[in-house]
Amino acid sequence: MRHNKKFNHLGRTADHRAALLANQAISLIMHKRITTTLAKAKALKKYVEPLITKAKDDSTNSRRVVFSYLQNKEAIKELFGPVAEKVGDRPGGYTRIIKLGNRIGDAAQICFIELVDFDPEMAKDGGKKKTRRSRRSSGAKAEAAPAAEAPAAEEAKAEAPAEEAKAE
Repeated sequence: MRHNKKFNHLGRTADHRAALLANQAISLIMHKRITTTLAKAKALKKYVEPLITKAKDDSTNSRRVVFSYLQNKEAIKELFGPVAEKVGDRPGGYTRIIKLGNRIGDAAQICFIELVDFDPEMAKDGGKKKTRRSRRSSGAKAEAAPAAEAPAAEEAKAEAPAEEAKAE
């Protein structure tokens, strides 16, 4: 029975899953954004966010704990350096998952997983998404549209008899 086994096993053994998540976490830290399947991204989010929280406290013990998970010196330097500086005041939610659609071969859901503070497009906007609000008002837009169409229709009618006269 599966009582209280809530995390996704990803169809792998425990060692294979640990190696997969460690490799993906290293890639995410080094490149700031990776493309993967949605299931792996959700599992990676649960794996990497505690490591980033641990990196906010730059002590020998926290470096050793994170190194036991990642086993990559360059990733540790990157994590405790630029990444920890950017997320120092953030209380959590260090990663963002953006769905891209389905993969052609097997229809698996593909997505980006990225570190939130390293997205240049979001940084330009100050971290706020631009929402385009469209409301239909019964006033100006509704009256302007038929008025704009009317002169075009009149011109078309005027050109049609002129073309018929030329044909004769």
